[in-house]
Amino acid sequence: MLITNLNLTNYRSYTNLDLPLTNGISIFVGKNGEGKTNIAESILYLTFLSSHRASSNTPLVKLGNTSAYIRAKVKYPEREILVELEINSEKANRAKINQNPVRSQKEIFGIVQSIYFSPEDLDIVRGDPSERRRFIDQLLTLRSPRVAGVITDYDRAVKQRNSLLKTRANPDSLSAWDSQVADFGGQLIALRIAALSELKPIFNNVYKDISDSKPAEIIYKSSIENPTENASENTNKIMEKLISNRGAELERGLTLTGPHRDDLTLILGDHLVKGYASHGESWSIALSLKLATYNLLKSDGLSPILILDDVFSELDEERREKLAQIAESAEQTLITVAVENDLPKSLTGTKYLVKSGTVTKV
Repeated sequence: MLITNLNLTNYRSYTNLDLPLTNGISIFVGKNGEGKTNIAESILYLTFLSSHRASSNTPLVKLGNTSAYIRAKVKYPEREILVELEINSEKANRAKINQNPVRSQKEIFGIVQSIYFSPEDLDIVRGDPSERRRFIDQLLTLRSPRVAGVITDYDRAVKQRNSLLKTRANPDSLSAWDSQVADFGGQLIALRIAALSELKPIFNNVYKDISDSKPAEIIYKSSIENPTENASENTNKIMEKLISNRGAELERGLTLTGPHRDDLTLILGDHLVKGYASHGESWSIALSLKLATYNLLKSDGLSPILILDDVFSELDEERREKLAQIAESAEQTLITVAVENDLPKSLTGTKYLVKSGTVTKV
């Protein structure tokens, strides 16, 4: 799949951007703050229905307006889809598919698929467990959009249960939410472990190709004992711990068991990556995770858009060349860069100059 046209209205720095796009590589050159990343972010918003840079919709809407619009023509081998998203700062978003309104914006999940790599992806390696949970959950939703519903239902159940725990509610009030947390949580853990079992060998090979000095490994660290790909077994284990930990949870007002407490342990050689790996090694791990995700989706028969947002300046020459090879293999790649000389000499494509909310083809 690829986007043949991207239109932004009152989105961030863009009053009205109409951007035709082709397959292959598109390179957006401009100083920091000129609006390059806003283009990448808009495509990511269509992919995940959330921004990686803002926790609410308000910053996405250009000052003085209440709504912003993202429209994309998406071309598949056998059809073309127009997807439109109205982003509202004060009410629920609205969406259309081929100009027909849909009941929920979630119905556009899966139409636009993209893999994004940026300097912030170091947080997957060095940041809190929530960054690694988000990484694996985004992989799940890219492979199967329906999983977004499981994640949403689980998050809602945990939030409701925490509210009851904070008020020291009686066991009868908690029991319904116990069941939902255990049910959706068991499913989510099983999905994560199944996806990780497929991702791990690809990740190992990608990392070995980028940096063969030490072997890299990913291990799923769970709040339950011996989690498996069997959702029912996971659900039973979560339920047992919810009951046995009732006193501690009431005291803290928090749900202490479930996939929201889990983590991915990244290991390089004999040491944990977090706290031990060098800057270059951490970059290699982060890059390998994203490229492994891309390769796994391709093995599924998918063809996600590859977005490389200002990353070449952070990489040494060898890693730049490795990334350039992947960029050239994708059906559609969008690259942003502040300094054109940071790009590998071998990398060519359609170039655009981004300045003050305008995009000009060079």
